[in-house]
Order: sequence, then C-alpha cells, then structure tokens
Amino acid sequence: MSDKTKNKPLPSFIEERLNFYIQDLITQNQSQKHLVLGKRPQRNSVVMQSNDYLALSHNKQIQQAHQAAICEHDDNVVMSAIFLQDDQSKPAFETELANYVGMESCLLSQSGWAANIGLLQTICPPGTPVYIDFLAHMSLWEGIRAAGAVAHPFMHNNMNHLRKQLERHGSGVIVVDSVYSTIGTIAPLRDIYEMAQEFDCAVVVDESHSLGTHGENGAGLVQALGLTNQVDFITVSLAKTFAYRAGAILGPKQLSRTLPFVAYPAIFSSTVLPQEVVRLEKTLEVIKGAEDKREALFN
Repeated sequence: MSDKTKNKPLPSFIEERLNFYIQDLITQNQSQKHLVLGKRPQRNSVVMQSNDYLALSHNKQIQQAHQAAICEHDDNVVMSAIFLQDDQSKPAFETELANYVGMESCLLSQSGWAANIGLLQTICPPGTPVYIDFLAHMSLWEGIRAAGAVAHPFMHNNMNHLRKQLERHGSGVIVVDSVYSTIGTIAPLRDIYEMAQEFDCAVVVDESHSLGTHGENGAGLVQALGLTNQVDFITVSLAKTFAYRAGAILGPKQLSRTLPFVAYPAIFSSTVLPQEVVRLEKTLEVIKGAEDKREALFN
C-alpha cells in the first residue's frame, strides 16, 4: 500500500471494535466468510432467499413502464418530500395504494425501515408504552427508540404475556408483523385487536411480508381477516412483493397531514422520484391480477 492510499490510524477504541467484529463474525469460520454468505444459486435453482415473492423484478410490463417514465419525466423533485405535500405534488399512487389496502390515506417513504421509524416517531410521545412482539422487525424497535418511547416486549404470539404487560403498564401502542419473515408465523391479529380495545391501545401492523401475497387481489392479511377497520396503522416495505426500493405508511387522514412535517426520515431524505412511482403503479396493477403467482408461491 502506498503512502497516498494509506488511511490515518483510527482511534484505538474503533480499531478494537472493528477487529472484534472481523474475528467474531468472519475469521473464526472455516470458509473465512460470514455465515450468511454461501454458494451462489445456479441458473435453474428455486431461490427461497429473495423477498421477490411473486417474481416481479424482471417483469417486462413493469420494466417497460419504468423505462418510459425515466425518458418522459423531467420534473426536478430531487428534494425532501416536505416541500411536495400540496395537492399538485402528491402522487396518485398514494391514493391507489390506500384504496387497495382499505385505509383512509397513504404516504410513500424511502423504505419500510423509514416507514416504521417515521410512524412511531410521529404517533408516540416520549415515554409511551409500546408493546412489541419479540420477533417484530428491527425497524420497529428502532422506531420506539427514535420516539423516546418505552419498549415492553412480549413473547412471540403469546397473548397471555401481552395481557400481563398491558395490565402492568397500561394504554399504549401494540406493534406486530402480520407475517414474521424469519419463521413464517402469522400474528393472531383478531386477539390483538380485542386486547387493544380492552386496554385503549393503538395497533400498528407491519404488512411487509403479506401485502401482495395474502387477501383478495393480494390486499394483505389484515384485509383477508376483515380487520381493516380495526387496525389503526399499516406499514409496508415495497421491497418485497413490489420488488422495488420504497415503503409506505397507511392510516387516518390526520397522519398524512402531519407525518411529512414531523418524522425525521420524511424530512431529511429525498423523496421517491416520479419515475419510481410509475413503476410502483404498474407493479400494483400486475399484483392485483397475479392470482396464479400467489398460488404458485403458496404451493
């Protein structure tokens, strides 16, 4: 390494931390790789590692719509979405997605991660009790931390433990995934709703792994269970069935009027671009008619 490319020495505590991770996660393994790095799948393999549940990432209709939109759109919207909350700037896709899921309003975000953090930061005053399933997505845990709320975890899908936590700490917010991606279990959403009613709690459901795959036309597990009017907020990553990089927050109209001006991920990140919205619109159209793909997925 030449003197020009050699970095200055790191502070010792950072050097020690990075070296610890290298030893703990990589060098002790026989392959000298992290344990998640295995063989690459061959061309005809069935890939169960991907989040592209309906195999839409190479869909020609979607690709063509995206390509055309890149050529046609000349709007300069490379800015925070905080400046784009007037009626003329709001993408019609937000209304389409809200109608599809059955919620009053929708806000696009940069990712499912940003959706969960932005939502909890907006709806939770500091100190709010948040009841979170042990296996809920890490973004929900980070959202609790960002809000200055207090996490009260309950054992996975264990309603008796949730009840004990609610009796101990009182009214707050219950946050769950509808489908837990790591083990494939489904949240007992009806029981959760009934408990939320009893203890005056809001319910947040992350539908990242069920939107597009469950329910009528893929409208999600909450819709499939007939609970749309009982769930207060739904968040989704559009990097799963939608096979793209974005997220969304769905809830009452008051949320879409306030979150863009309150949530840090919404304020301090650039907005989803118009050509990306066109791709998502075409993807939603394909998903609605993809009953054969949903059947193949479950088979």
